[in-house]
Amino acid sequence: MKIAVLGSTGSIGLQTLDVCRRLKPRPDVVLLSANRNADLLMEQAREFGVRRVALHDRNAWQDFRKSAAGVDVLPGVPGIEEVLEETSPDVTVNGIWGAAGLQASLSAIRHSRRLALANKESLVCAGQLVMGEAHERGCEIVPIDSEQSAIFQALQGGKQSEVRRVILTASGGPFLDWTPEQVAQATPEDALKHPTWEMGAGISIDSATLVNKAFEVIEARWLFDLESSQIEVVIHPESIVHSIVEFVDGSCIAQLSVTDMRIPIQYALTYPDRAGLALEALDVGKLGGLTFRKPDRKRSRSLMLAWKVLELGGTAGAAFVGSNERATGAFLEGKISFNSIYDTSARVLQTLSVKNNPTLDDILAAHEWAKAEADRWISQES
Repeated sequence: MKIAVLGSTGSIGLQTLDVCRRLKPRPDVVLLSANRNADLLMEQAREFGVRRVALHDRNAWQDFRKSAAGVDVLPGVPGIEEVLEETSPDVTVNGIWGAAGLQASLSAIRHSRRLALANKESLVCAGQLVMGEAHERGCEIVPIDSEQSAIFQALQGGKQSEVRRVILTASGGPFLDWTPEQVAQATPEDALKHPTWEMGAGISIDSATLVNKAFEVIEARWLFDLESSQIEVVIHPESIVHSIVEFVDGSCIAQLSVTDMRIPIQYALTYPDRAGLALEALDVGKLGGLTFRKPDRKRSRSLMLAWKVLELGGTAGAAFVGSNERATGAFLEGKISFNSIYDTSARVLQTLSVKNNPTLDDILAAHEWAKAEADRWISQES
């Protein structure tokens, strides 16, 4: 099996390479990419015998390509496209964070048999475009996110046309039991302390705001061809039940496992088969109990933006992603409050002139416009 790992120095990429070390036979890694962590990228390339890598950060690329003996260092998206076209991987894993992963997903669809997708923003920004391209080119999309993987696995027990609804679970993040007054005073350090998963800074903040779950609602709509009314979210602090599918006869199929991203990553690589994975077993007898509760709308305002974005359609998803990226960055830099992350995205969506049936250029333009509009709001607050 030939695989490409995009975002190989991030959390998903690191765990994907760990899965590759364990799989027998070991996959042939034909491409690695990173944003700017050139040193780690080179270590990975040497371990896995990868001769061509891509660096997105232009300064890192210019500095590093001259000293990378034995490894061809290519620039970002053009480099990814070039190597994918030449190698035609069986699976391309997209673990790039943010809207930067969209063009990488489209490249993977053009040149791979399967896209193992962890980049939520690809479908949030351009769900119709991405799924249409995948269908046209016969490229499978198998999700890596634990919640989407759970739905994907549960759907093996029935037809998509037999689905009544899907229920995405959310841990609730670090502020689950905080009062609204406490949340308003939350610092970046507070928001980065996710109770279940170890993730990068951006996605950790998205989990604290529940933007991450909002993205998953939008993602599920496109991945599984659902109506927005068929998607629900429940808070499940234990993070054992990763999602539930309810079928038209009332049967519910859930996927349960310990909280380890290597499980959905490996399944995305080996589907429809399963390979052994030496992890701690889920000891059901010791769980004690599993709790579920509906999100509090007042405390989950960012989550509720998902249905607003689906209602608006068109370029609304790209604007949501762009505004959130800017607001999250501003919060991490101490420029705005935690609650202002939601306020910024809500304001940007209010002023957006939606373009329906957008092209890739329309989507990228809406994303850039939203970042600039978010910066305008942020400058007024800070």
